[in-house]
Amino acid sequence: MNERVTAESVRADVRAWVRAHWDPAMTLVQWRTALLDAGWAVPSWPERWFGKGLPAWADDVVRREIAACGAVSSVPSGLAGPTILEQGPDSTRERFLRPMLTGEEVWCQLFSEPSAGSDLAGLTTTAVLDGDEWVLNGQKVWNTSAHHADLGMLVARTNWDAPKHQGITYFVLPMHQPGVEVRPLRQMNFHSSFNEVFLTDARIPRDWVVGAVNQGWSAALATLAHERRFGVAVTVDRHPVDPGPAAEQAAAEAGETLKVYSWYPQRAGRADLAVPHARSAGLAGDPVVRQEIARLLSLQRVSQWTAERAKSNRALGRPPGPEGSIGKLAISHVARQAARVHSRLGGAHSMLAGTDPHAPLDGLLAEILMSVPAQSIAGGTDEIQRNILGEKALGLPKEPDPGKDLPYREARNR
Repeated sequence: MNERVTAESVRADVRAWVRAHWDPAMTLVQWRTALLDAGWAVPSWPERWFGKGLPAWADDVVRREIAACGAVSSVPSGLAGPTILEQGPDSTRERFLRPMLTGEEVWCQLFSEPSAGSDLAGLTTTAVLDGDEWVLNGQKVWNTSAHHADLGMLVARTNWDAPKHQGITYFVLPMHQPGVEVRPLRQMNFHSSFNEVFLTDARIPRDWVVGAVNQGWSAALATLAHERRFGVAVTVDRHPVDPGPAAEQAAAEAGETLKVYSWYPQRAGRADLAVPHARSAGLAGDPVVRQEIARLLSLQRVSQWTAERAKSNRALGRPPGPEGSIGKLAISHVARQAARVHSRLGGAHSMLAGTDPHAPLDGLLAEILMSVPAQSIAGGTDEIQRNILGEKALGLPKEPDPGKDLPYREARNR
């Protein structure tokens, strides 16, 4: 890597390249393929894997500059991309990274199970090798986008005679096959973003493995670290894009994605609406309300500082650290405090939803209050984040686990 690379030099390089190559008459896949071949889709990745070997901060700089030029930005690599890049093997990188980055293959995550959520290593979905294929049986749950995904990141147990955290393998599951049944889950806030996935003799090619067989726990931890680090926020560049097939297809793709995440701002508590809500309710001068809002905005500002620290670490190319768990906990505190403020402002009317003329915030408040509890659960519960910080960051003793070194076949019944 050239140590003299600067953000401005990167902007100038990508700007010149876009002006020479952008054609709005291209299809979205054609444009993304051109970006990929030129190394501008994921510039921080190694040159061998479609990048330019630039610093980690270059990804955001390049994405914004492409959008500022009136072109379509590159597709995010999600959680599967960095996990496969880090864990390999090369055969998996060669098969999956390119179509992922062109958007030709859509991914979902298949980790949690009905009896293995926070204790993910307690999963019981099984994978048995049958010739050149793995045969999978079990159930996954809380799977975002499984209803339209082509491939799934899946962890399954491949050795019951190894301890719980061993004998797990990280697979890539083809979603479109008879052995995979996807059922939507209806949430209490009336959205349906998640699914449950039933696997009945589903099949995976033998070499569709991330990392190594029976060593999938480290790959799963890599995915979870990126999930805490980047969160699940969905952003859309606001720059106008030259009209044409690429722009139309990108807009349709973004619209489909945003449907799934449309309630996520409510899950975060909508702190941005606290002051307008207080004014509309005529309580902006109430000293108790003002104190609660001040507490909310203080928590939010501290959370933003934590996010900036994590962003700075990423720009320096550092691996995910404790700031991911700290940030996750901070966002939970912000969401709960926002819900407390909105409840105080709305009173009993906070329970009104829909088109009721007395519903605060035109019914949005009820959705906020029903969505906020999910913030403390999704992506690893608050309790799990505290355990991670206690054990990994503070060096506290781990919780007792008498079955830790036993074969999981025996330990799961203790």
